[in-house]
Amino acid sequence: MRRIDVIAIALGVFIAGGMIYLILQFVGVDDLSAGIWTQTILVAGLFGWLVTYLFRVFTKNMTYNRQLEEYEDAVLEKRLSEMSPEELAKLQAEVEAEKKAQDRS
Repeated sequence: MRRIDVIAIALGVFIAGGMIYLILQFVGVDDLSAGIWTQTILVAGLFGWLVTYLFRVFTKNMTYNRQLEEYEDAVLEKRLSEMSPEELAKLQAEVEAEKKAQDRS
């Protein structure tokens, strides 16, 4: 995320808080209660975002993790495409031998 994106998000949250406050005042809520409810809504939104962030962290569904997996897959595909048929046969034999060894244990 770029710096300008962070600034835009912060500005958007600030404006949203002000709009919520003004809407609550327009509806007839007194100043103090409107301020408290505005803070409550913004804090609830922050906790909601935090829960989704932590969920993505624990499920490893972050952008960095996905990019790393895609890069590793691309490197493996490139290495496989560069292997000769004899090397591929040898690799396949090794993989099958490892599978048989794991099945025995």
